[in-house]
Amino acid sequence: MPKVKQKKRNSASQSHAFSDAAAKTKAANSIFKMNTDIGQHVLKNPGIAAAIVDKAELKQSDVVLEIGPGTGNLTAKIMEKAKKVIAVELDPRMAAEVTKRFQSTPAQKRLDVILGDVMKTELPYFDVCISNTPYQISSPLTFKLLATSPAPRVCILMFQREFALRLFAKPGDKLYSRLSVNAQMWAKIDHIMKVGKNNFKPPPLVESSVIRMVPKNPRPQINYEEWDGLLRIAFVRKNKTLRSSFIGTPSIMNILEANYRTWCAQNDIPVEDGPAETADGDAMDMSHEQGDDEGPDETMDMDEDDDVPDFFKEETSRMQEALKNQPARKKRGKVAELVREKVRQVLEDESGLADKRARMCDENDFLKLLWAFNQKGIHFN
Repeated sequence: MPKVKQKKRNSASQSHAFSDAAAKTKAANSIFKMNTDIGQHVLKNPGIAAAIVDKAELKQSDVVLEIGPGTGNLTAKIMEKAKKVIAVELDPRMAAEVTKRFQSTPAQKRLDVILGDVMKTELPYFDVCISNTPYQISSPLTFKLLATSPAPRVCILMFQREFALRLFAKPGDKLYSRLSVNAQMWAKIDHIMKVGKNNFKPPPLVESSVIRMVPKNPRPQINYEEWDGLLRIAFVRKNKTLRSSFIGTPSIMNILEANYRTWCAQNDIPVEDGPAETADGDAMDMSHEQGDDEGPDETMDMDEDDDVPDFFKEETSRMQEALKNQPARKKRGKVAELVREKVRQVLEDESGLADKRARMCDENDFLKLLWAFNQKGIHFN
């Protein structure tokens, strides 16, 4: 009996010791609780990490940029094949953890950890980018990488699956958007693999995909602001015809008229103001103008599949408000009529794309439009 009692006391003591150890472990783990608000979902599957690195086809001389290394699971795989890793980490806890992981190892001198926001950081030279990307910076990061000079040889990037699908969507696909056209103008993009939620800790709410992005070299010789400005208009409503998106949208025509006036002023080209006249001499009325069978579109609903920047939404709202405050029967001016005719000529006579919808147009169609508009003095920046 006494031995039994002693055993119970020992069990209680051991239980208390285990309880203390568990509490300490729990406390330690709580320090590194993932902040999902900034996209912290650590890739825990070593097989997936190895496959991602293999797809980069690294050389022993490569400098690799890794964005959001977390605890270093992907970093370790990169270290096995690359000369150096530059890891940009927003969270000081994670930066300390990945630094500690390689401390006192041969790889320590080949790891450079930069603490900060990658979108606000001036990136040093790198050959390849490999990233388990925080999903909320997917779009701006994609275009920051594409704008990097010199361009990286290849980028292997993990994104939310829907965003990845939009990056390489083709004309006619449901997810084809301005993002698709823009990204594919500057890079060749391929889908590599799907990655399920359970490969992360903690699991995200969405599925993921890995894509390969190879920047075009040399870069296309076009003005990015002009190109993107044209796409903004075309994809405001990607299911509308281009005629309706341009001629049938008064707010867009007002913007193009203002741009045309600016271009004329910069090039010392005189413009003739005053109300436009019809063949019988009456001032032309534009209050009931329609673009096509879909009717007028002054509300310009934004396509839910598109990434429309806030400043364009603000400009659209401003133009809508201005239209509401205009007289019910506004007379079209000579410059407005001239711009309208130039736009009609480009869409109908020169490109033949007036009745085509943005979701069905490819890169060459938009290049053709941009060149023709610019030849007429119509600009988008």
